[in-house]
Parts: sequence; C-alpha cells; structure tokens
Amino acid sequence: MSYEKPYAGLRVLEISQGYAGPYCAMMLAQYGAEVIKIEPPGGDWMRIIGKKAGDHTAHSIIANIGKKSLALNLKSPEGREIAQKLAADCAVLVEAARPGVAERLGLSYDQVRETNPGVVYMSVSGFGQEGPYADRPCTDSVIQSFSGLMSVNLGIDDAMPHRVGCLVVDHLTGVYAFQAVAAALYARRDNAEGTFLDISLMNSMASMLAPKIAEHHLEEGKPRVLNAPTGSYQTKDGWIAVALVKEEQWPRFCNAIGQPKYADDPRFVDFEARAQHLDVLTPMVRNALAARTSDDWSQRLREADVLYNRINDFGEWLADEQVVAAGAAPMINQPHAGPAPIVHIPGTARLQDGTAESKAPAIGADSRQVLLDLGYDEATIAALADKGVTKLADDAADPAA
Repeated sequence: MSYEKPYAGLRVLEISQGYAGPYCAMMLAQYGAEVIKIEPPGGDWMRIIGKKAGDHTAHSIIANIGKKSLALNLKSPEGREIAQKLAADCAVLVEAARPGVAERLGLSYDQVRETNPGVVYMSVSGFGQEGPYADRPCTDSVIQSFSGLMSVNLGIDDAMPHRVGCLVVDHLTGVYAFQAVAAALYARRDNAEGTFLDISLMNSMASMLAPKIAEHHLEEGKPRVLNAPTGSYQTKDGWIAVALVKEEQWPRFCNAIGQPKYADDPRFVDFEARAQHLDVLTPMVRNALAARTSDDWSQRLREADVLYNRINDFGEWLADEQVVAAGAAPMINQPHAGPAPIVHIPGTARLQDGTAESKAPAIGADSRQVLLDLGYDEATIAALADKGVTKLADDAADPAA
C-alpha cells in the first residue's frame, strides 16, 4: 500500500451512468482501485451530452478516467448473470439508479450481500431511498432549483434566479459519495460485514448550503447582504470581482478607486450600513470601476491590498501563469478523442500521459478481458457479443481514429 495508491488491489464494480456515481468511482480509480464500469452496449448516456470526441464528451471523460469499461445489456438474463458474478467478488459496488431498479436486476444491497457479505455498497440517487420523492426523476438542475441554490444566485441586473452553469450538484455528490466510501473502507478493517451507504443529490447540495439554510432560520427568512460591496463589476474592457472581508479594507478600496470621501461617509461606516445603502453604493462603485481597464484595476487594487480578481473564462484560466506553473491541468491524450486538459484532482497522484490511469475507456474497451477473467471462453464471448449481451472493443473502436 502507498499513499499515492492506497486502494491498489481493491476491486470496485460501478453500475451507474451520468456524472455523480461515475465521479465517485473515478476517484476510487485515481487512488489505485480497479474499477469495472458496467454500461449499456450503446454507452453511458453521459457520452452524448455535449460535443462528441470519439465516443466521449468532456463530461464522460472526466467522470471515467482510469476505469475499465464492460459493455453489458442488463436487460438480458445473461447480462444480469455476469453482473451478479462481478458483484459477488467486489469490495465496493457503486450504483446510481432510482430505488428499486437494482433489486430488479438482482443487484440490490440485500441481494449482493448474500454472496458478498463484506461489500461496501454505495447507492447514489436524486432524493434518497425513502420519502415521497424517492421515485422522482432527478438531475443537477432539478436539485439546484429544489435546494434553494438558485434563489441566492441572482442576476446582477435582472434579479432573476439563475442556474449555476456547471454540474455543481452532481460533482459535489460524487465527492461526498467517495468520502463516505473511503470512511467505510477504513471502518471495515474491524468489521466482517459490509455496509449500505445512501447518498443523495438532495442531501449533498443541502450540506454545501448548510450555512445559508441556518442563516435563513436565524435571520427569520430575510438573510442580510454580507460584505457589501463585494461583487462582480464591469470594467472598461471586462469584468472583475471584488471582495471585502474586513472593515479596514473599505477605506483602502475607496482610495484605490479614487473616491476617498466615501471612506468616512456615515452611510458606509460598516458592512451593515453599506448593505442598507446599496441603492447609492452600488452605482458609485460601478461607475468608478467602469472608467478603467481590468489591468489598471489589477495594479491599483493589488497595491491597495484589496481582494480582487479578473473574471476569467476557462481559456484565460488555462493560460494563467499560476495554473501553468502548478501543472493544474495537463494535456492528456484520450482514446479516439485526442488531447484534452485534465484538471489535477487535489490529493491524488499526478496523471502521466499514456498511462491506463489517465485514460477514459471507450465503450466496451475491456469487455473481452473482464469476461475472460470471469472464466468465459472466446467462443462464448463472441456468442454473447453476437447476441447483443456485450460489446467488444473492436466493435467500439472509432473508425476515424
């Protein structure tokens, strides 16, 4: 066992699609586990969300790096039998279907632990295993609206609730699921029995919003504006974000933007007063910052020791000297997709281009080998492929590659 690959030798069976469950399993792979991902012969549906590169999209690459792909039709009895054999010999099982689906496949926790009593069983769902919403279909956007996140993500000018433009709920849920599995594997050293872990998108998002939820209660439903005039402001040629967290930063900010008279204005004496006079304060700050370029403000605000940053797009972030120096997003070649920037996951070993750990598999890339390891011979595997029970790597290859 090593610090970089503490799960080397650990087998994980993943029966999930989308992003949250797959991201959990991907993190286990990055810490050394052998992750066998079961996906339909047509592929995980996340493979078609966005611009395709080979049989991947950006989201499916990120969520599946370092795994093996077994393409399997779980609607067939042969496919279910294969999955059940793999489930009987894994340390961790990750599934992400609505409650009841795994049971119909013979892969529920109770069914799996009959042959594999020590299994750590991770179930990822939208609203959890119980309650009136347990059977509801759920997505990242559904939970963004359900959780209250969109109610605090208001537009600057339209005051409308907005969706965060990335899979923040799915990603966070994947990280929480990984955390729960990691803790369970540590506890299992002293336990013969495994455990069932229930992680939902609903609870994961609520955990991130816990301070805002508590604030809503303590403020009787009227949360105050914090740290005014913290926010995003347009400059002459772009946008910057400014943040004030201490009172002594206010006079420094006023001097930096050429408005020293406001430093001692009684309307702006502290954070609470400034929040009460945003109708005057916000236009003043906007007008001042709009007069100069982002580069001008970068120099002035840095010299004034005010917290700020230019609002980057992803291309600007990738090109930033700090990102480059830290090796935060190396270019990694993906099968049939070419090179792509793969962000380093904090705490994991850095990916090396060309290694199995750095690649997201094509559909069925490992079907033949996984089935051979289970004891199926070549003739049987070919027959299963002809019948549509599995898809082999040759069938999945990109002819343009």
